[in-house]
Order: sequence, then C-alpha cells, then structure tokens
Amino acid sequence: MELERLLSSKGRVRVLRILLREGQVNISRLIRETGLHHRLVVKHLEELKRMGLVEERRYGRLRIYEANLQDPRVSALRELLKTLESILG
Repeated sequence: MELERLLSSKGRVRVLRILLREGQVNISRLIRETGLHHRLVVKHLEELKRMGLVEERRYGRLRIYEANLQDPRVSALRELLKTLESILG
C-alpha cells in the first residue's frame, strides 16, 4: 500500500475516517460529512478502491461504500487513526 499517498491527502483520510466510523455510507452522506465537492469525493473513493481499502456495492443507481474490514491494513489504519485522535484530541 502506498501509505504516503493515502496520508498525503486530507480528503482521502476524511473519507476513510467516515467509512470506518459509520460503516456503510452513500456518496451524498460522504459529501455532507466531509464538506468536499462531489468530484473530489468520487476521486478519493476511486483511489481508496484502487488501494483495496474501500468496497463499493451497487443497488440500482444507489452506490454504498464501506471500508474493506477483511483487509488487515484497514484494521491497522483504524487503530492508528484512533490512537492519533486520542493523542491529538
């Protein structure tokens, strides 16, 4: 995994944090929660999917995104983010 690539983008980290916190989320909620433009959220989701950290499910036109909890890297990132949040407040 390209850790530098993931952590170099505040937007990607925001999207991943929301997915880890909320579980399954649609793109409208991600846009609202991150405060980012639709195009940026889509770009970050595509990158996270390419990295194997996020999965997409389609139900007709509705797309639901969730962190790939089967990937041990995601579990490690979740613990890292929890630790950093507790330290940094």
